[in-house]
Amino acid sequence: MSLPRVLTVAGSDSGGGAGIQADLKTMLALGTHGMSVITAVTAQNSLGVQGAWPLPVDAVRAQYRSVVDDIGVQAVKTGMLASAELVEAVAELIGGTDVPAVVDPVGVSKHGDSLLAASSLDSVRTRLLPVATVATPNLDEVAQLTGVRVESEEQLRPAAAAVLSYGPRWVLIKGGHLPGEAVDLLTDGSVEHWLRAPRHDNRHTHGTGCTLASAIAAELAKGRSVPEAAVAAKEYVTGAIAAGFALGGGIGPVDHGWRLRI
Repeated sequence: MSLPRVLTVAGSDSGGGAGIQADLKTMLALGTHGMSVITAVTAQNSLGVQGAWPLPVDAVRAQYRSVVDDIGVQAVKTGMLASAELVEAVAELIGGTDVPAVVDPVGVSKHGDSLLAASSLDSVRTRLLPVATVATPNLDEVAQLTGVRVESEEQLRPAAAAVLSYGPRWVLIKGGHLPGEAVDLLTDGSVEHWLRAPRHDNRHTHGTGCTLASAIAAELAKGRSVPEAAVAAKEYVTGAIAAGFALGGGIGPVDHGWRLRI
């Protein structure tokens, strides 16, 4: 029996906590076959991003076509796309692939390092978000894309409406930076799903956003609906955050294999 196939289009994290590496670990943990299109190489560790080098558009396009045309995919997830040229090329590729697409509009790293050129924001708004089945911005990315700043749970609704205005079918606004429990809002503009989980007192949360988006993509590849996929992904990433561990001298990663150790 063939495993569901999921493709991540994102940057490489040499420290293994986020990016392509986190995506593939998540996809494996959730019983799918993960494949990758690397958009950029970063020199990255628990302390931050020391350097980033985007790949040529032709290299990204060739990787995508190589995988999709031969192996095929049931879902695609995007992460770090670095430049306007890469955003537009990936949006075109996804638009021509009839499978669910989870867009994580990565703007900055956990340490505050920029992972997206400011000139790329308009391309994300007008080219990438319109082809997304689900967009998964955190509060900083919502502000970066829409200008809407969220400081309370009640403000998640206008934030979601602002992101939906750019065309994704669903948006999951991640409220993890708010005080109190970890609450996210999933909506398509008419139906709302509030996803809640206890907040774990653990600073080792590197890779949380990549992991959540990849988990949603993996569940969609299995045939789940968007709300079902988001609920399952939230449960998985909550456990991974609880089991996050120290690595290096800074912020360690979530534990993608936490279920294996229960």
